[in-house]
Amino acid sequence: MERRAAMSMEKENQLNAEFEADALQLGARLRHARRLRNLTLKECADTAGCSEGQLSKVERGVSAPSLALLHRLAHLYASNVSELLGKTAPNSSPVLLRGSRPTFGRNHADISLERMDHAAPGSLLQAHIHIIPVGAKSDGLIEHVGEEVGYVLEGTVKLTIGGETYVLTVGDGFHFPSQMPHGYENIGADVARIYWVNTPATF
Repeated sequence: MERRAAMSMEKENQLNAEFEADALQLGARLRHARRLRNLTLKECADTAGCSEGQLSKVERGVSAPSLALLHRLAHLYASNVSELLGKTAPNSSPVLLRGSRPTFGRNHADISLERMDHAAPGSLLQAHIHIIPVGAKSDGLIEHVGEEVGYVLEGTVKLTIGGETYVLTVGDGFHFPSQMPHGYENIGADVARIYWVNTPATF
């Protein structure tokens, strides 16, 4: 029992170390992207809908942004989330094998995205499996240029699109223009997974 607990603690420490390293790298990329555009922290924070202090912490690697905030920053910097995270997939094969696809997110309690594409800057579409823990939800509603389609693989989610709310379960799908404010929440008792496709690439 003690050995199992020690192994669990060791794994948690390893994950925390990886998370801290990723946060520092992400912060450096965001700071670089902002400076390339000669923007101040306040200008970016105001546009992205967060405080200047919060954005400063993100750039210093002290805290990690939600996917929604990261999405807004990516839009501001004419980039996408995968590029900012350094998670662009090698374009060497058309096949993405199970267990080898990169996943990005903050930690096990937050929403994470599993790459289902080789999307690069300029790609016409992008696909992920959104992995949503019980009770987790997107950070407010987002809107942007494009179009989206999705299919619920597991769980029960509440999907909000343009002021309307829908409860979706396994086998349900959706399709809407990205200009409509949208967000989601896992309202079920188990982890939810949604296969989600965007065009153009935004995450």
